[in-house]
Amino acid sequence: MRLTNVTAHTLSSPIDPPQDRHFAGGVRRLLKRDFVLVVVETADGEVGVAPGGASSSAMREYFEGASQDDFASVIEEVVAPEVTGDPIEDPAEIHERIAAAGLPEMLESQAVSVVDVAYHDILGKRRGIPVYDLLADGDVTTRMPLYASAGMYMPPEGYADQAAAIRDRGFKGYKYRPGLGYDDDLRTIRLIREAVGDDMEIMVDAHTWWKMGDASYSFDELVDLVTEMEAFDPYWLEEPVPPADYDAYRDLAAEVEVTLAGGESEESPEGLVELAETGAVGFLQGDVRHHRGYTGCWEVVEHCRGTDVTFLPHNFGTNLGLVANAHLAAATPLEGYLEYPVFGDDVAGMYPFPLAEEILVDDIDIEDGYFEVPDGPGLGVEVDFDAVEEYPHIDGPWTEFLDEDEVE
Repeated sequence: MRLTNVTAHTLSSPIDPPQDRHFAGGVRRLLKRDFVLVVVETADGEVGVAPGGASSSAMREYFEGASQDDFASVIEEVVAPEVTGDPIEDPAEIHERIAAAGLPEMLESQAVSVVDVAYHDILGKRRGIPVYDLLADGDVTTRMPLYASAGMYMPPEGYADQAAAIRDRGFKGYKYRPGLGYDDDLRTIRLIREAVGDDMEIMVDAHTWWKMGDASYSFDELVDLVTEMEAFDPYWLEEPVPPADYDAYRDLAAEVEVTLAGGESEESPEGLVELAETGAVGFLQGDVRHHRGYTGCWEVVEHCRGTDVTFLPHNFGTNLGLVANAHLAAATPLEGYLEYPVFGDDVAGMYPFPLAEEILVDDIDIEDGYFEVPDGPGLGVEVDFDAVEEYPHIDGPWTEFLDEDEVE
């Protein structure tokens, strides 16, 4: 396969008016959501697409000064010259060529990811089979239960109301992001469990707990809080400590009963494997947008086989990202639940992000909390390129973090 063109489009979906979310560390102001669409073309006129990594979703954009527009420039100016021209016979060649550009590890992993995903989209179309059949070496799971990913910084009662609304839509699990302080974080999970009953899973995404400045929990506070939360049967506890602090993962896992999860913040597949080998996490959350595409993630899937670690793709972005990760989950095959971000301005939505759905021509197939992975060639979906014009890029960070006294 000879690639002739690689383009990257940066889109922005404004949050208007901006939303202020109060938490123990101050105020998080939500301004927009950015998205990078990468399009790869071959000498034979074939086209593959890929969603860019959510590099700013873990607060990297605000704290490190990077933006999605910068990522698009790297793809077109640095990555494209490396992968176009000479034929590519195997996805490993994509990795080798991009590695020659000398990018930082995280950026290299995300750059490889988009080209690898688009390559698999083209290859599936060429062979007339879905991506999951390109990957799978056995059974596949094409109908998969979803957990709704929402819940960001609101009063405890707000989380409970949202969880109930999500349950009523048929979702099998609810993931939320606490960070209100010890007493309110404990009260939140109690109210959620009371609202949804015993038949819905509760996933706790605790990445805020170590980002609250002076209000961040000490290790002893963390152990005490998690121990109390266990009375409400959380399915997992995600990123409760800084991702690179493997010793903290091990120490916490030794003190609590709830299963720990993590991995989305790892910079490479090798980092995912290293986290898995700590023995501290039961769920490993790789992402084809972050961890060198299907090729990189599949290496991690293979590593997890026969161990106590379950690979479950992370997904937090558009429906194109959902579909891309769903093909990986289908081929694994899926053991558990697939993450589905719920956006909108109603009680169930995290915040408005219409681009998440409008990037695709057709709606995805979700019914009663289950997602049916598209079975057409490649990714099996069609991108709506009108969205490129309808959602022009807006300069600046997608989120800001403020002190309480900075907010009127």
